[in-house]
Amino acid sequence: MRGSADRLLARVAGLDRPRLAAIVVTALVATAAGLFLPSALAAAVDAVVAGRPSGPEVSWLLLVGGAEIAADVVGGILTTRVTATASAWLRRTFSDKLFTLGTRSKFAEGDAISRLTGDCVGAGGIVTIVVQCGSMLVISSGAVVLLALLDWRLALVFLGSIPFGLLLARSHLKHTADDVLAYQQVSGELAARMVDAVAGLRTIAASGTADREAERVLRPLPKLTLAGMGIWRTQARMVWRAGLLTPAVELAVLAAAGFGVLDGRLSVGDVVATLGYVALALGLVTQIPLLTMLSRARGCAERLAEVLDEPEPAPGKLPLPPGDGTFDLRHVGVTGALAEVDLTIPGGTCVAVVGRSGAGKSVLAGVLGGLVTPDEGSVMLDGRPLSRIRREELRAVVGYAFERPALLGATVADAVGYGTWAGESAIRGACRTAQVDEVVVRLPDGYRTPLAETPLSGGEAQRLGLARAIVHHPRVLIFDDATASLDTVTEAAVERDLAAALPGRTRVVVTHRAGTAARADLVVWLEDGRIRAVAPHAALWQEPGYRGVFTEDDE
Repeated sequence: MRGSADRLLARVAGLDRPRLAAIVVTALVATAAGLFLPSALAAAVDAVVAGRPSGPEVSWLLLVGGAEIAADVVGGILTTRVTATASAWLRRTFSDKLFTLGTRSKFAEGDAISRLTGDCVGAGGIVTIVVQCGSMLVISSGAVVLLALLDWRLALVFLGSIPFGLLLARSHLKHTADDVLAYQQVSGELAARMVDAVAGLRTIAASGTADREAERVLRPLPKLTLAGMGIWRTQARMVWRAGLLTPAVELAVLAAAGFGVLDGRLSVGDVVATLGYVALALGLVTQIPLLTMLSRARGCAERLAEVLDEPEPAPGKLPLPPGDGTFDLRHVGVTGALAEVDLTIPGGTCVAVVGRSGAGKSVLAGVLGGLVTPDEGSVMLDGRPLSRIRREELRAVVGYAFERPALLGATVADAVGYGTWAGESAIRGACRTAQVDEVVVRLPDGYRTPLAETPLSGGEAQRLGLARAIVHHPRVLIFDDATASLDTVTEAAVERDLAAALPGRTRVVVTHRAGTAARADLVVWLEDGRIRAVAPHAALWQEPGYRGVFTEDDE
């Protein structure tokens, strides 16, 4: 995984090569100016102390200082732009991958959001971090060389501190990497639990389990605390050690410079330059927090690579042949949900799928609609495996409606026509079929009313979801408990108008209502992920276990 993360960071760094080159150039200018600055300051000081005209020296000092400031400003602007571009590219790439995985994604919603927001920004800043680290390394090395040119004794004294600095950096990086990655992982887990809790807020309030749910959401908090404390302990240890190392080295080098002044080898300006070179050379130690940022960027990239490296299902390449919407399932299994499902649904029939909670009803609906890929077995639609049908064609011939539809788009019309080329007349027709047209026309701007300003009850939202499923006149309709919030009269009216508007369509309806099952041509009775029976409702009603399915749901 580390290799994948590093490759991802390398790819991110090379996204905007012209700006990357400009950043490197400005960093080199700033580095060179920073290295020239102590000697320029020393020359100006010596000129003043000697009482000679200092115009050229001061001008050179101002030029070098101005160049460093200008390079830092331009470099800051460029790195900000590159970081923003890289973060946006990562978010787009990550989002595309999540959409491609779809319901096959094993990553919880909150965890995915955490990676999409924080981790993309963390990994997107890799250029800034690497350039800063590189600049510090060049400046520190250059400062030691210039110190040696000034007086080799000074460089020798300074080099005696290098092993301690390297040991400090190694210890910091070693202890920080694991804590940073653990902190990011636990943060993602907390986000996932929080999203689940927010989605079920009404259920939690109604059941009076707020305290228990809060405890569940915050259960990973001790792990987060430990990781955070580990990061801060390492940081604090580095600060006080560097705080002792820096003045000790400066005092040692200044003492050596003092002897140089007494021997006549160094001038007052040379002592000033020595202070500047020592400060620059110690920059690699004082900037050790950059290693924390580098470790965090690698941790972020590792979490992103975990998703990006997920294998994608091979896209179907074949068209769907003409047909009436006949399904044929053979030995279909989904781990933990369905086992050995053999089922044939004749085209044009209405099939109700019933069973107790957890029986696998929604998973079966997902398998039929191509939203869930079975782990074993085959699913055929009109004689062709779903996995081999082009995705866009499959979505065009299968209409889906859910218990809690996510309505997307700027206006009500956009929400109904989402994902299709449906015009206004088709949208209104679908809404009339779904018994929601009268609700929409009473809105301030009708179908052009902004969705954010449209108060909808659960039943009205479900009917808009039904309208979205039928607006493109699909060959197959799959309703996953999509009428649960409708009263029985409205549900019957929707079914009647739907049969009239789209005759001959195959309909699969996941339901908890005996009346809905009674109006279906066939009922698929699921129990513990297996088909218990397939028969008309009237025939199954003789079974006490079948009647118990609806009794449990009524309770």
